[in-house]
Amino acid sequence: MSPSSSTPVLQRASAFTGRWFAVLVLAAGGLGLLLPDTLAQAAPAVPWLLAVMMLGMPLTGFALARLLDLSPALAAGMVLVGASPGGTASNVMVFLAKGDTALSVAMTTFSTLLAPVLTPLLVLWLAGEFLPVDAGALFVSIVQVVLAPVLLGLLLRTVVPALVERVLDALPLVSVAGIAAVVAVVVAGSADTVLSVGPLLVLAVVLHNGVGLGVGYGLGRLAGLDVPARRAVSIEVGMQNSGLAATLATVHFSPAAALPAAIFSVWHNVSGSLLAGWWSRRPVEPAAVERDRVG
Repeated sequence: MSPSSSTPVLQRASAFTGRWFAVLVLAAGGLGLLLPDTLAQAAPAVPWLLAVMMLGMPLTGFALARLLDLSPALAAGMVLVGASPGGTASNVMVFLAKGDTALSVAMTTFSTLLAPVLTPLLVLWLAGEFLPVDAGALFVSIVQVVLAPVLLGLLLRTVVPALVERVLDALPLVSVAGIAAVVAVVVAGSADTVLSVGPLLVLAVVLHNGVGLGVGYGLGRLAGLDVPARRAVSIEVGMQNSGLAATLATVHFSPAAALPAAIFSVWHNVSGSLLAGWWSRRPVEPAAVERDRVG
């Protein structure tokens, strides 16, 4: 068996998406031009879907923190995870799940662009009850962590495309290594907390993620979206940018506040992969889509 044939499907999809991301986005835009009447049906639902991602999830984190009586630091961490934008891994999961990848990319993009304003405000509103929150400092950090690298990447791709192509294959490895390092440092810095409330915190994270996946799918159904779009919304709402949440929690709160994000980094990739694998074995037949719309 050759090395390529033994590579897991998720790695192949990740490499493909990373290598052809710009082309996929352009193709999605072209698809919108070719099928305006079909794809425009989802447009009225997008603001509501983004509202669920940016409001519903921090409210869920707040409610779970209250219900499970988490410490102030852990409660603030739960809110911060829920207030973070969609994670980039969600696009790969939606692709594997045979979902609406164009909708997934659009939701991730818009939630990320809104994050510098909405995330600090939501954290100030909800987490401010547990710990002091400096919304202005959060804004600056999000711009530094999220928007600045994106703009720098676009600049490098324009100025030195050959160099970017040479290092492109290594970027998924760098990303995974970076997240793994963050998780290791966060857990090491709060080892006592992990040992004392580990199972309870894992339960909170699993419930948070499960609520996001379920509510996302249900909202898509209520909005009249087809099954591929529902799958996209489900994964987008259920998967947050936990790397960003861990960084913000560590810088602005404490290592303990970053624990929910660290655990979420592991769990949402597990749950997302399992869900994507299950859905990938259940392709949506055109006839079924039409019956679903009529119904």
